Amino acid sequence: MKEKLSKNSIIAAAKEQVSCDLAGEAAILDLKSGQYYGLNSIGARIWSLIQEPHSISEVLHTLLEEYDVDASQCEQDLFALVQKLSASGLIEVQDDANS
Repeated sequence: MKEKLSKNSIIAAAKEQVSCDLAGEAAILDLKSGQYYGLNSIGARIWSLIQEPHSISEVLHTLLEEYDVDASQCEQDLFALVQKLSASGLIEVQDDANS
């Protein structure tokens, strides 16, 4: 089942993976499939933020504070990455029950 993503969606790294920092980038191993994934430095920052559950809105806010980036482009890129991570089973997505 495909989740409907919104800024209120809560995202967190899935339990069945391991990851490590590689000179500011991230390497992730999906323990279920045995497949490796790599993230660039900004992807790695997002990955570090979602080691604990956060809303997409919270992650977006942090990125906008830390990087000199256009807000709409940042949001678009964040949603694209979250969709890819979700499709790969690397993150868990929940709707925020309080929204």
